[in-house]
Amino acid sequence: MNKLLFIVFAAFSAACSDTTPPPADPQATPETQALYRNLFRIADEGVMFGHQDDALYGHDWKYEEGRSDVRECCGDYPAVFGWELGGLETGADRSIDDVPFAEITRLLCAAYGRGAVNTVSWHPQNPESGASAWDGKTSTAVSSILPGGANHAQFRLWLDRLAGFFVGLKSADGTCVPVLFRPFHEHTGSGFWWGEAQCTPDEYKALWRFTVEYLRDVKGVHNLLYVYSPDLYRDAEHYTERYPGDEWVDVLGLDAYHRPQDWDFLSGGERMLSTLQRLGHEHGKPTAFTETGLEGIPDTAWWTRRLLPVIRGKGLSYVLVWRNAHDRPTHFFGPWHGHASEPDFRKFAANREQPVLFESQLPDMYH
Repeated sequence: MNKLLFIVFAAFSAACSDTTPPPADPQATPETQALYRNLFRIADEGVMFGHQDDALYGHDWKYEEGRSDVRECCGDYPAVFGWELGGLETGADRSIDDVPFAEITRLLCAAYGRGAVNTVSWHPQNPESGASAWDGKTSTAVSSILPGGANHAQFRLWLDRLAGFFVGLKSADGTCVPVLFRPFHEHTGSGFWWGEAQCTPDEYKALWRFTVEYLRDVKGVHNLLYVYSPDLYRDAEHYTERYPGDEWVDVLGLDAYHRPQDWDFLSGGERMLSTLQRLGHEHGKPTAFTETGLEGIPDTAWWTRRLLPVIRGKGLSYVLVWRNAHDRPTHFFGPWHGHASEPDFRKFAANREQPVLFESQLPDMYH
């Protein structure tokens, strides 16, 4: 559907009956509210394709203006750009991936200016040890940053820094750029200090609610949509065990990497994404495959033989694969020009049984 038809359709739908639930932030900016409504609507047209750090670097390059591994394979930028804010909480000027936050700001706003969607992940350091987010040896890190905890003041400072970044995301005309913010992800696993072995369900819920409330109500950040994204999960009960409540979440997501030695991607992906689709209907939320991929893509037909079947018909607003590291030759999850899976990715991008949307194919997501 072209942009004009989409706008007419959206206007007609809104005039008849706009049943889209409001976002978690009642004071969300008009552009953020429009993005939220369009996350529901876009799923009827196709699944937006996303790639982490796509505009920053690729398989064998870094900081080359306009370059994109995805674009060099299929002729178009991703519809969704992923960015990382780990390190911002410490006051550093670079992320944990050694990317200047000023460069992230510039390119994130540029993606918005072209009509793309932006999502942000955050891997904050362990507040007790000062080690990385992957330091999960403690079971008291979360409780230490909740109100009354020994590190609560430090956590508020972290959120102050995050708030400064988010409110500083401005387009050329001064508009606050909407962002899909995905904090404390993959919590059904135990890889991070906020994982299920490291805190109780009530502690996790309290952490989520405090984060949203502080950014929204104390710091006045109104350009965020909040994305809840567990790791692998057994069933709906496991998925919602730490769910903070519909009033605190905007998007239901799933992070699930294809690790053949651990689980079957086709059957497991079908089960989890089908459950996610049902939960999205029950809770009135758009859904997304928020992180996935097969490191190194040894299966040259992975895009059409693995990813396409599991996302087909699941009503997802987007699917995002992880980054292509410029300095680690085997650490890549997206396509790149010259890789053996490139022809299959072009088939994936061009298929019509489950349309996959790229930047130039998007309607106006902000109105």
